[in-house]
Amino acid sequence: VGSIMPKVIFVTYLIAALDITWMFLQFSITPYLARKLGFDTLWIGYLQTTVGVLQLLGGPIFGRFADLFGARAALCLSCSANVVYYGLLAAADSPLMLFIHKLPAVFMHGLPGAQMVVADLTEPDKRAAALGKLGLCFGIGMVAGSSLGGTLNTNYGETLTACVAVGGSLINLLLVLKFIPKNTKSQAPQDQSQKKSVFDMGEIIRLMKFPGVAKTFSIKIFSGLPSVIFQVMFSIIAMNFFQLEPAQNGYLMAYFGIVSMVIQGGVIGRLTAKYSENSLLLLSIGMSSLVGLAQAFMTNVYQFCFIVLPMMFSLSVFNVITDSMLTKTVPSSDTGTMLGLCASVQSLLRTIGPTIGGILYQNYGVSSFGLMQFAVNTTVFVFMLRNMPSSKDDHRK
Repeated sequence: VGSIMPKVIFVTYLIAALDITWMFLQFSITPYLARKLGFDTLWIGYLQTTVGVLQLLGGPIFGRFADLFGARAALCLSCSANVVYYGLLAAADSPLMLFIHKLPAVFMHGLPGAQMVVADLTEPDKRAAALGKLGLCFGIGMVAGSSLGGTLNTNYGETLTACVAVGGSLINLLLVLKFIPKNTKSQAPQDQSQKKSVFDMGEIIRLMKFPGVAKTFSIKIFSGLPSVIFQVMFSIIAMNFFQLEPAQNGYLMAYFGIVSMVIQGGVIGRLTAKYSENSLLLLSIGMSSLVGLAQAFMTNVYQFCFIVLPMMFSLSVFNVITDSMLTKTVPSSDTGTMLGLCASVQSLLRTIGPTIGGILYQNYGVSSFGLMQFAVNTTVFVFMLRNMPSSKDDHRK
C-alpha cells in the first residue's frame, strides 16, 4: 500500500489541477457571454450568487456523501456534474439558459474532493503541507485556464471553448475511475448502517460541537468575507476601474496563479514545519488587514501587482491553515464532511459577497473594499491575540 499512496496522491494533484483549469477556462467565457446576452453588472452578480447558493447547499451534502460512499464516488459525481455544466454552457444562447447551466454546480466540488483524498492518505502532522500543494495545483490551473480560455475565446468563440472544458472533464472522470482507490480512509467505513443519510443535519451539528471547531469556523467566515467580496467583484474592477481588455485580464489572472504557485509550492510547507498553526493563522490575518489598507489607496493596476504578493500569501496561508486545523479536530471518519463544510464557507461568502460588493462598489467605490478588509481583519486579529493559548499549550503540531 505504501508504494501506491504517493502515486494516488500525485494523480489526485493532477485531477485537481485539471479541474481548476476548466473552471478558469469557463471564467474567461461567462462575463463576456453574459454581456452579449444583455446582462448588466447587477445581473452578472445575480448569476454569481446563484452558483454560490447552489454550492453552499451542495458542500455539506457532498462531504457527507464522500464519508459514506468514499472519495472516489464523490469525485466521480463532481466530474460528471462538470461535464453537464460545461455542456450546457456551450449550448447557452439566452439569459435563461445561462442560469440553467449553473444548476449542476450543486455537485461540482472537485477541489474539496481532492482535499478529502489527500487528508485521508496523509498523517496529521504532514497534512497542512500536503493540502498546501493542492494550492499549487490551483495556481497551475489558474494560469493554464486563464491563458487557454482567453486565447480560445478570442480566436474561436465561447462555444468551442466550453466544448474543450467538456472534453477535459471527461478525461478527469476517467483518471478518477482508473487511479483513485474505492476506499481511501485508514479504517473501512463499517458503521455505514448507523449513519446512512447524506442529508443528516444532526451529523453536521455534531461536528460543530468538537472543541475549537465553532471558533475556527467563525474566524474563517468573518476574516474571509472581505477578501471574497474583492475576488467576486474583481472581474468588474478589472473591466471598469483598471479598464483591462479580456487578454490583459487573462495575463493578470495568470500572474495571480504564478504568485500563488510559488507560495503554495515553496513557502507554506516550510512555514508549517517551523511554526505553529496558531501563529501562522495570526500572521495571515494581520497581513490581510495591511493588504486591505494598501488596496484602499491603490490607483492603478501596477500598484495592484505589488499588493498581489502579500495578498496571495495571506490568503493561501489562511485557507490552508484553517482547513488543516478543522480536519484535525474531528475523527478521520468525518474529515470528508468537515472539508465539505469548509467548502460551504467559501460558497456562503460567494453567495453574500456579490450583493455586498455591488452595494459598496456603487455607493463608495473600489477603496471601500480595502477599508472593510482592514477594519474586519484588525478586529479579528485583536480578538485572536487576546484569546491566544499560552506558549506551553501551543504545540508545534
